[in-house]
Amino acid sequence: MLNNDVLRRIRYALNLNDRTMLEIFVLGHDHQITRDSLLALLKKENEEGFVAMSNQQLTDFLDGLITYKRGQSDKPAAPVHVELDNNVILRKLRIALAFKDEDILTILKVADFILSKHELSAFSRHKDHKHYRKCGDQILRHFLQGLTIHLRHTPSD
Repeated sequence: MLNNDVLRRIRYALNLNDRTMLEIFVLGHDHQITRDSLLALLKKENEEGFVAMSNQQLTDFLDGLITYKRGQSDKPAAPVHVELDNNVILRKLRIALAFKDEDILTILKVADFILSKHELSAFSRHKDHKHYRKCGDQILRHFLQGLTIHLRHTPSD
């Protein structure tokens, strides 16, 4: 799944406007981008002016989202370089939105994707752990779809 797709889906699910997106980027390791750069990142791959989003840019955005949603941490952030993959994206979204296992399982269920608690916990394990499981694009896509439905759903009267 392209980083740009992840960014677009998060923006839609959380109903974030341009100003908020730019603010979140700044919160993520003081990553300054212009509105034009943001719009280029939000374009689809086949649109003119599309710019591929780097792993570092998405990491900065996700870290900024954690700060935006949860507030500034009292302790200084340890400079840790983690290779960005779907497991890390899911983990950072989980932290930002203060979700527990049950919340994630409910959101996946809303998107018609059933996963057991054991399968979900395998995504959070260290890569060297024997029960580690790689989070595939399909699972991340279903999570983002379920998140959109969960957050933007308005009950009908």
